[in-house]
Amino acid sequence: MTTLEFEDIRPYFEEEIPAAMQRIACSEEFPLLASYVFPDRTTEEVRQEVMGYKTIREFQLGVMYHANKQILRRSSTGLTYSGIERLSPENNYLFVSNHRDIMLDASLMQNILTDNGFDTCYITFGENLMRGQLVIDVGKSNKMFKVARPGANAREFYRNSLILSQYIRHVITEEHQSIWIAQRNGRTKNGIDRTDQGIIKMSGMSKTKDRVASLAELNIVPVAISYEWESCDILKAIELHERRKGPYTKRPGEDLNSILTGITQQKGRIHLSFCEPITATLLQELPNGTANEFHKQVARLLDQRICSAYHLFPNNFVAHDLLLENNAYRQMYTEEEKEAFVRHISKLNHYKEKYDFQVLREIFLGIYANPIDSKSLFNHDT
Repeated sequence: MTTLEFEDIRPYFEEEIPAAMQRIACSEEFPLLASYVFPDRTTEEVRQEVMGYKTIREFQLGVMYHANKQILRRSSTGLTYSGIERLSPENNYLFVSNHRDIMLDASLMQNILTDNGFDTCYITFGENLMRGQLVIDVGKSNKMFKVARPGANAREFYRNSLILSQYIRHVITEEHQSIWIAQRNGRTKNGIDRTDQGIIKMSGMSKTKDRVASLAELNIVPVAISYEWESCDILKAIELHERRKGPYTKRPGEDLNSILTGITQQKGRIHLSFCEPITATLLQELPNGTANEFHKQVARLLDQRICSAYHLFPNNFVAHDLLLENNAYRQMYTEEEKEAFVRHISKLNHYKEKYDFQVLREIFLGIYANPIDSKSLFNHDT
């Protein structure tokens, strides 16, 4: 398959970067972006520098790396990570990650890769988010490529999935680049991270002769990201509450609001775990059933690694005790930490008149408490 087949989803080529930089630097929103990323520099100084970038790497190191640093400085108390020693800068990987924040899950991982001598990876990005010239230019200059959302037309969905599968394999085996992809379509809202076996099926569609060799060639690495203060927690609780009443339709600008909230909301500590890669040996050891059973087993293998790698914080244990109205994890948090979490819950009071408060509170606590149950479940299975 030629790269022409990927024209609709691919990020920018190097030769397209100079024009993209001109558009970004001349955009109406540029002064605001420049002041956020580089608060100690003038807009014009930053504009001239951006207009001089000729490569993806220059843009990523010159702007995106510092943007992530600003986000961490302003809205977190630090980013830590583990498991990077399991990987090699000489290899290319398909990072399959739990998904809690629209932008930050993948973006923060880029800084970790850069700091450890790895090249940055390509990032999947929903087509519903890739809108507006500035977003397109920043995204495609940052190795983001478009993923089509499932539609009503089964034939079109199959075709889009096949092209995505072929592109992922092309990037990893021919362009020798790594890729980040979420373990499921859309963010986890309830704190229960589970891999959609459709992601596994899609990954193997581009090479069907040997299903083990097909996935092994992609060097799948499960990734677990944990936030002390869950990204968009109140917004997620409200959405889940509304979904209980019937079909949920996103409001205009809702995705943008979630992106901005995720960036600006205080996140406390953040930890990212690179899990053991999924090797051919591991895949060969799975039960030899149907293709559907195989995909299900691989998805469960990823779930076991991701959930076992959670970095649990005091908030998780406080929420679990509050949800079950007991003190099972009382030794895992201080009274001050519990009081801080209870103060955070009090923000739900603003929504008492519109929603059933007890249901909303239960959903909210579950967002923080469920990772404990998931980690316990999969640790018990090992």
